[in-house]
Amino acid sequence: MNKHLFFDQLYALVKDEDNLIANLANVSAFLNECFDDINWIGFYLRDENDLVLGPFQGKTACVRIPIGKGVCGKATLRKEIIRVEDVHQFIGHIACDHATHSEIVLPIIIQDEVVGVLDIDSPLFNRFTLKDEELLKGVVEIIEECVFKKAIE
Repeated sequence: MNKHLFFDQLYALVKDEDNLIANLANVSAFLNECFDDINWIGFYLRDENDLVLGPFQGKTACVRIPIGKGVCGKATLRKEIIRVEDVHQFIGHIACDHATHSEIVLPIIIQDEVVGVLDIDSPLFNRFTLKDEELLKGVVEIIEECVFKKAIE
């Protein structure tokens, strides 16, 4: 994957649109096309003390996750990326799809508040590498700058 082309395409998807849901839907579809060996990719959006299902690609999913619960809720509470090699070993993991074996969650932070998370699941153990994490950090930076900030202005 050409990193420069990847980010150019992602930026082009969101730069001219102000609608949060439309942008997140396109980003989830784009990422789903770019990543191999994943079975779910999408967003959970902050709603007070919960994360609520947003745009995604994959099977039906958990609709509401309390902050602090599961991988998404813990990433939100800690305001940090969580990469899980084996979700079955993660205490408190919420199993929306029993085929999932690994997961990465990246918080989306605006003005020091988590407004949502990018969540990606895989049917493989140890699917997500540090290289994936670094690439996805760049994705989240574009989402923070070009999607959420525009949507709340």
